[in-house]
Amino acid sequence: MKLSTAKCLFALLLGWLTVGMARANCLGDPKADQVQQVHVVPQLTPSVLLGKWAPLLEQLGRQTGLCFELHIAPSIPDFETALLAGQPDFAFVNPYHEVMARKAQGYLPLVVDSKEKLSGILLVRADSPIQSLKELDGQPIAFPAPNAFAASLLIRSRLAQQGIRIQPKYVKTHANVYRAVIIGDVLAGGGVNNTLERESPSVREQLRILHETPGYAPHPFVAHPRVASDLREAVIAAFLKLGEMESGRKLLDGIQIPSPVRAHYARDYAPLESLQIEKFLAQSEKP
Repeated sequence: MKLSTAKCLFALLLGWLTVGMARANCLGDPKADQVQQVHVVPQLTPSVLLGKWAPLLEQLGRQTGLCFELHIAPSIPDFETALLAGQPDFAFVNPYHEVMARKAQGYLPLVVDSKEKLSGILLVRADSPIQSLKELDGQPIAFPAPNAFAASLLIRSRLAQQGIRIQPKYVKTHANVYRAVIIGDVLAGGGVNNTLERESPSVREQLRILHETPGYAPHPFVAHPRVASDLREAVIAAFLKLGEMESGRKLLDGIQIPSPVRAHYARDYAPLESLQIEKFLAQSEKP
């Protein structure tokens, strides 16, 4: 009996410690019943993403009474693995990730930026003599990851359509792509307008856009269908409220949703299903 009691007390203490550790990472309301996992596609370095997302989630949590735990994967493929397995309750994903995640788990887009479309850009050094895509035939080109939508899938498909063969180098983040081009590691690199615009002037002035794809609906903030509808609606309302305040817009601009609106899959992301870029997906990461 004493041994059984001791085991029960140990289990209870372990439970308290686990809850305490979870609440120590809580962004928002530490009194919330559950911790909501938020995964963010790692376009930028972990320190930069933490600095942008932690204050935003803290504000969202206070408004909604939710407790968010921020997860930043070491690479985009790692992020995709967790997303397609349904681990995140909420996530910030690229447009084609939403297509993949909807098929795999039923993820629902909640909000998206209404200010600017997302376009893929192929960059070279500002002083590069390269003036056409055909000059990249056979050359090494940096991309953040195989399944990055505009920064990789769209650009690689466009090059393939023109019969241009390249040597892709995957360097994990958009920031790494830009710096790989600048230091001459590669002749060109794929990125997106939204992340380039958020780089420092010292980085942007060393790069030149060689090619830009058409624009598409940008990255949405999405929810797994297991998240109750009232919680999803509360999160949408909190995003929209932040968009009405100057302080809120500054936080939203940092996460690439400066002018949030309610997202609709049929309007924003279903059109991507007809792009026929599935053959460029990394085989191990297909849903």
